[in-house]
Amino acid sequence: PHKRGLNSKIHLAVDAHGMPVRIIVPEGTRADCKEACALIDGLSAGALLADRGYDTENILRKAGESGCQVVIPPKKSRKILRNYDRELYKVRHLVENAFLHLKRWRGVATRYAKRCSSFLAAVQIRCISLWANII
Repeated sequence: PHKRGLNSKIHLAVDAHGMPVRIIVPEGTRADCKEACALIDGLSAGALLADRGYDTENILRKAGESGCQVVIPPKKSRKILRNYDRELYKVRHLVENAFLHLKRWRGVATRYAKRCSSFLAAVQIRCISLWANII
């Protein structure tokens, strides 16, 4: 059996201007932290901004190895709460804005695609159109 596009979740990496640079759409529902290492693998950045769902030791280690400043609020369940740059974290709205731009396209917002591969293609086409608008 295959997982339909209705179960899929978009994992998105954006640049400093909020433009998509990498997309992962896994089949079925998986935790955010499971996809994050693949999402940031090979990307060079000064900072990694993410929400609490990405606060795991693997992600923190991987980002640290690549020299990124980690700007992820700690999960409330952590015994020792890490500090993070709250001012820089405010820039994370660029990621949310990228999702808003993607979901303006009805096929992405409503997940019409039956297969995950079709849904990924729809998201990629929308990203291409976003890039085409500024080029």
